[in-house]
Amino acid sequence: NIANVVVHTDLNCLSVLQFAVDMLKVKHVMVVGHYGCGGVTAALRRDRIGLSDIWLRHVQDVHIKHLARVDALEPEVRADRLCELNVLEQVLNVCHTVVVQDAWQRGQPLTVHGWIYGLKDGLMRDLGFTVHGPQDVDASYATALAALNN
Repeated sequence: NIANVVVHTDLNCLSVLQFAVDMLKVKHVMVVGHYGCGGVTAALRRDRIGLSDIWLRHVQDVHIKHLARVDALEPEVRADRLCELNVLEQVLNVCHTVVVQDAWQRGQPLTVHGWIYGLKDGLMRDLGFTVHGPQDVDASYATALAALNN
């Protein structure tokens, strides 16, 4: 979907996640954003593009949550930072779904990862947000967030 948004009421996203986790028994869920994401850029600029505005409101919320962190940067790198932050927030959302929470509760091995892809260089970058269970979520999120500042 546009900007890798994971919403707890999106039955399409949740049904795909549930099929993968419960039926296919995947061991890894990857949230992979990409630099230069048009959806993230539109959300950052508050562009009006139609029905997608409703969806991109979730990315605007990520921007608001991290406003000081994003707006302290030079304008030309803000969109890329928001792409990274959006991946972190969507990993958090995946971890909070009932699908993932239930899998962890029953002891199913499942790791959620946050990565980002560079369209210009073709490289994948691990954002350091890797979660193996509910006990890892907060500390891993804090570590990944701190790493973005370095």
